[in-house]
Amino acid sequence: MTRTVLLAIDTSTEFCSVALLSAANASAADPQTWVRHEATGAVSSARLLPAVRELFDEAGLPLSACDAIAFGAGPGSFTGLRTATGVAQGFAFGLDRPVIPVSTLLACAESARLRDPSAARVLAALDARMDEVYWADYAWDTLLGEWRTLHPASLDAPDALPLPDAPFTLAGNAAAVFGARLPACAAARVVDGDAVPHALPVAFAALRAYRAGRTVPADQAAPEYVRNKVAQTTAERMAAKAARSEGVQ
Repeated sequence: MTRTVLLAIDTSTEFCSVALLSAANASAADPQTWVRHEATGAVSSARLLPAVRELFDEAGLPLSACDAIAFGAGPGSFTGLRTATGVAQGFAFGLDRPVIPVSTLLACAESARLRDPSAARVLAALDARMDEVYWADYAWDTLLGEWRTLHPASLDAPDALPLPDAPFTLAGNAAAVFGARLPACAAARVVDGDAVPHALPVAFAALRAYRAGRTVPADQAAPEYVRNKVAQTTAERMAAKAARSEGVQ
């Protein structure tokens, strides 16, 4: 039986997350998956390659069995995004395989739906530091069996996020970080703070993309930073601190 084998990598957070997925091409059965998801802090790069090797060994598959390499493209940690992109490109070039960039916000939506199949509308929101939030709005299309992006990845102050026009799940860690400063917390049907970037939802999203032909050559793999700066000026830090103080009062 012909199978699709995908390797998924995410290092957009403090976790080194790797998943291997093997799915029958002509079957509705759930794919087989193998996962490593470990808190490594800023040293994900040191753990990433050994984790990949472990998964292929567990699955009893050679690296050459891999059909494509998926990676969490961002937004997230700039260093982590570059690590995932570089490793995905390295495998893709070495194996002569395509890559599948997957938004980390889409991975949050995918995670929320894996945990709750009724999550058909998801506002994904992640702490972007610097008193801002990365966010995107997704709707599950039942007929297509795919997510539709209603609003692409964006960066805003927590109180500036627009609310979806239908009952929604709030996915990601922004709710835990910003609390009442994030109006979506009170408006959400469900708040799923555990639906965060992870290689397994990246793999599931990538499988649909692969079957639909949405892959890119290795040399076109690139991070999706969303933010174009990584440091605040002194005035910006003081303004952010004042905003947080007002939110507590």
